Amino acid sequence: MKKIRRALISVSDKAGVAEFAAGLAGLGVEIVSTGGTAKLLREKGIAVRDVSELTGFPEMLDGRVKTLHPKVHGAILAVRANPEHEKQARAQGIEFIDLVAVNLYPFEKTAAKPGAAFEEIIENIDIGGPAMIRSAAKNFAHVAVVVEVADYLPVLEEMRANGGALSGATRSRLARKAFASTAAYDGAISMTLQKLTTSARPAQSRAGGTLPENLHLDYTKFMDLRYGENPHQEAALYRNRSGNTVGLAQARKLQGKELSFNNLLDLQAAWELACEFAEPATVIIKHTNPCGVATGQSLAASYQRAHDVDPVSAFGSVVAVNRRLDGATAEAMLKLFIEAVVAPGFEPEALERLAAKKNLRLMEYPAGGSEEGGLDFKALGGGLLVQTPDSLPAQPENWTCVTERAPSEEEKRALVFAWRVAKHVKSNAIVFARDGVVVGVGAGQMSRVDSVRVALTKARELKHSLEGAVVGSDAFFPFPDGVEEAARAGARAVVQPGGSVRDPEVIAAANRLGLAMMFTGVRHFRH
Repeated sequence: MKKIRRALISVSDKAGVAEFAAGLAGLGVEIVSTGGTAKLLREKGIAVRDVSELTGFPEMLDGRVKTLHPKVHGAILAVRANPEHEKQARAQGIEFIDLVAVNLYPFEKTAAKPGAAFEEIIENIDIGGPAMIRSAAKNFAHVAVVVEVADYLPVLEEMRANGGALSGATRSRLARKAFASTAAYDGAISMTLQKLTTSARPAQSRAGGTLPENLHLDYTKFMDLRYGENPHQEAALYRNRSGNTVGLAQARKLQGKELSFNNLLDLQAAWELACEFAEPATVIIKHTNPCGVATGQSLAASYQRAHDVDPVSAFGSVVAVNRRLDGATAEAMLKLFIEAVVAPGFEPEALERLAAKKNLRLMEYPAGGSEEGGLDFKALGGGLLVQTPDSLPAQPENWTCVTERAPSEEEKRALVFAWRVAKHVKSNAIVFARDGVVVGVGAGQMSRVDSVRVALTKARELKHSLEGAVVGSDAFFPFPDGVEEAARAGARAVVQPGGSVRDPEVIAAANRLGLAMMFTGVRHFRH
């Protein structure tokens, strides 16, 4: 291992840099720096050599050109064991640089600022920084590159333990981080500029709508999972490296055993549905489909009502609530085996009671959490399917009554509830509901009438009365048979998108059976 004798430090994020530079100086390393970084280090009493002294050229063009010079890149890229490289370096007066510590202009943070001017965004595209990082990372056999503040202390500790040197394994690890950082940086610039230029064009002229022509994803592994959907599949949770992203992947686990792949899928499904409601609500999920959903005057009341929809299926479920979990709700949960709970917070009393269930996973959704504006991905052999998320809320003010009988106010409220739930059930989706509680769900059937029959069968098994219930359907009824089945069971009103060529037949059947029917003009397929 060769001792590090000269380091170039040029950082936008100044956190910890003075301590790092002081540590390097204490090991006999000469510090070369630029602009604001050099100024800060001098103020801290650290000897610094300006990069302009090294190159013989001043910083110019408002700082756009500082380090783009052969005496910088030659000093970084020279292969130390190559006699010809050493000869050329001596001939050109190039002094080797053994460590590069660089972090980049805050492009993403600048672009995310409300009202950020295009010119300001452009000026925060770093050029010299990525060039130095890539040069050092390419030559990691001889040069160390540090791009994260978190690596300052480990690097210093290893150098102190090894007489000022770093191992090849460490330099390799740091190089991998460096290339990941420049890849993410360029990806963020590409995605941002695509968004800015696309939004400036009229909607009708956009061949690809608002979706980017080139998709750059930047995720880093947060944790390995026990396995995937099945034990023979490997799995891990990756987090979006953007500091602006907030979602279930950023949720804090307060207790319980490790999370599984299926736990996380179910938690996401439960949370999305719970967020549909303004009033206290509980969602109970099995295999990403709701088996119990209810609102109530209190969270505890909503939980009990949701549980009573299907107590058998609720065993081993995942639960989401849209309020801080209180002691009374936690006490009710103790009576049931639950895999995981997600909530926007937990009262101390709830945590105390649920601590008795040591394996129960408690997930606190991050404050202000919203994933709106993100993209929805599905893997496809050789590619990805990408869409904007289905974040359209229920809009009953835009619904149209298409039957002779209009729904009563009570039926309207139940129809809105059923529609919100149907949006989160696998297609073909049918939901029977009344008074803020689900009474029957038919999910994932190949025909819509079969989904109706599944919902009816389940409701009858659980002894739920369907007299006066309403029905929500995620897509249109292609034939009158589904509506007829629902009416025979006691349903009094239906909400569906409409749009079938047989709509007149379906409406005629509803009129004949005395049903009220609302068309939303919107569908919510969920595959």
